[in-house]
Amino acid sequence: MNTADMIEHGGHAAALAWHLQHNHYPPVPLRMIPACRAAIAAAAAGDWDTLAALPDGVTYQGRNTAPVWAIIEAHHLAPFVDDAEVDE
Repeated sequence: MNTADMIEHGGHAAALAWHLQHNHYPPVPLRMIPACRAAIAAAAAGDWDTLAALPDGVTYQGRNTAPVWAIIEAHHLAPFVDDAEVDE
């Protein structure tokens, strides 16, 4: 099953957790879910340069925020952005 199948059958929340844990090595910690969800929403709205807050202990170039485009790219979240209009 791929990410698109997970989105279709499991909904975004379950698919995002599965994607972060199973499509990355090492797995992305689940505490990144809020940042990923914020990035997906911003990207779907066209706000690719918006800064999204990162969880405690996670930094991007020494900061506790990261541009939406960087989160989407680093975590391979394009399928979630493409399907964001049907998000829960």
